[in-house]
Amino acid sequence: MPGFTLPRAVRTTRITRAHKISAAVVASASCAAALALTAAPSNAETTAAHAPAAVKPVSANGLPLTAKDRADDGKKDQQLASSLTTGLKVTAVAKQGHVAKQAADRSADRKVIAAPKAAAPKAAPKAAPKASPKRYANNLDGWIRESLDIMKSKRIPGSYEGLHRNIMRESSGNPNAVNDWDINAINGIPSKGLLQVIQPTFNTYHVSGTPHKLTDPVANITAAANYAAHRYGSIDNVNSAY
Repeated sequence: MPGFTLPRAVRTTRITRAHKISAAVVASASCAAALALTAAPSNAETTAAHAPAAVKPVSANGLPLTAKDRADDGKKDQQLASSLTTGLKVTAVAKQGHVAKQAADRSADRKVIAAPKAAAPKAAPKAAPKASPKRYANNLDGWIRESLDIMKSKRIPGSYEGLHRNIMRESSGNPNAVNDWDINAINGIPSKGLLQVIQPTFNTYHVSGTPHKLTDPVANITAAANYAAHRYGSIDNVNSAY
């Protein structure tokens, strides 16, 4: 311990109790500093000495872990790791499915865009409307015109003028006219109709497509024209009783 000498002025002065205490404090401090400097360890020793002690794991209740606790914790860790792995796999699979669906949707969209519009089916040509049956007036003019159309289809010669001229001479245009005084009437087969035809002649020269009735106007005209065509070449060549 180093010596400590009071100054001269101090030696000559009376030392009080407070002075003694102060001096003791200073001396103690000096000694403590000297001891600290002497006992201070090296840096390596200090690090090793002050290194924290290994922390021992404890359970939830603060007690050191047992082997069973460690095993249980290991199982929990494995379960947690397995759960995380499964979750990652599910997420990855779902993501792959989503990506695949998006790709399929894009592909379908491209097909829809790229596909040319199908040409609208051509409308089937409209069938020509059926010609309505030709209508004829129910009078002498209509009867002659209808008879001429039938005669034309059957290639029976004759004209409107020839038919009209002979009709007016034979019956004056009366379809129900009957001759009850000539030889045919005496023989029981009177001439009847517009062109005064007897029943046997009508039956022989009747034109198909017309009523099989002697007094029917059209049937009577066409049968008489057919007879005249065979006998005289045409009704136009008849100028008197035939």
